[in-house]
Amino acid sequence: MATFFQSVRQGFTRANTKSNQNLKAQYNNGQSQSPISQQAPPLPPLTNSPSISSTFSEQSGYVEQEPKKFLNEKYAKCSVKGNFLTLAAQPKNVELGEWLAHQLVEMNRLLTGMIQVIQEVDTNTGLPLCNEQQCPTMSAGRLTYTWLENGRPAKIPAPQYIVRVQRWIVGKIHDEKTFPTAPPPTVDQTSYMSGDTGVAPPSATTPISAPPTNLNQSLTTLAGVQDEWIGKSSGFPQHFHSDVKAIIKQMFRCYAHLYHCHFTDPFWHIGRHAELNSCFVHFCTVAMYYDLISKKDMEPLQGLIDIFVAQGVIPKEAVQQHVS
Repeated sequence: MATFFQSVRQGFTRANTKSNQNLKAQYNNGQSQSPISQQAPPLPPLTNSPSISSTFSEQSGYVEQEPKKFLNEKYAKCSVKGNFLTLAAQPKNVELGEWLAHQLVEMNRLLTGMIQVIQEVDTNTGLPLCNEQQCPTMSAGRLTYTWLENGRPAKIPAPQYIVRVQRWIVGKIHDEKTFPTAPPPTVDQTSYMSGDTGVAPPSATTPISAPPTNLNQSLTTLAGVQDEWIGKSSGFPQHFHSDVKAIIKQMFRCYAHLYHCHFTDPFWHIGRHAELNSCFVHFCTVAMYYDLISKKDMEPLQGLIDIFVAQGVIPKEAVQQHVS
């Protein structure tokens, strides 16, 4: 793969802690009863995460919720001004697979910074702000997300769910089979150009073998379109696009929990709700513009998304491209 994605992946594991350094003082000013430490708990060691089909299950369990503060337009403000499409649009000289990989790394970096806020430890209780007592399930409004354990959906505490998602995403991004950093293999011209005289150079008259034509096959099959996929020219595997969608889906679930369960406390209390909004708008712009997530999966935050769309913060181009 080209060096573009390799260069952006090098800084992937660096936590976005600079903006968290004054978190304790800010939080104490907004809610003096819950002082918190400055350092988020470290992410547990990485493991080889199972595939998406054997790890996550669909959401279940509807619970009525009262109106949320984040659905008030007064608080639907971003810390970043400007057109978010400029951050999401694919540069002309970058292949789409590499660009999606870059965006995925960047979006995960931003999400990690927001997750660190709820992982800060309350020194009064000795527990993170998002803990098993406060968040016994991975809920988002009326929905409860479950985790597949031994083939069965299981409700697990939100902090456990989020850490497992973080491990899984990091494992995916650092898996050379899914996100390769080495240049893709070239054709036999490489051996010929290197001086290997045992390899004949390609010629315009050299016949190319092909399977027998079946008139019952579709035009796309006959044209060989089924052998093309996003990221192929950059060395990404055929399942790369589906992996990206699976990661985006889990990122959204984390955002849904942050908004429904932690927007007021701590984000609004410490004045970082606008930063959370900016990260989420960037996420939505990319996910919608490249059609990486279904509208059904976005329902838990659809009200907030509608506000951002009406404000023009989420670009209309992203809305038009979102057809799933």
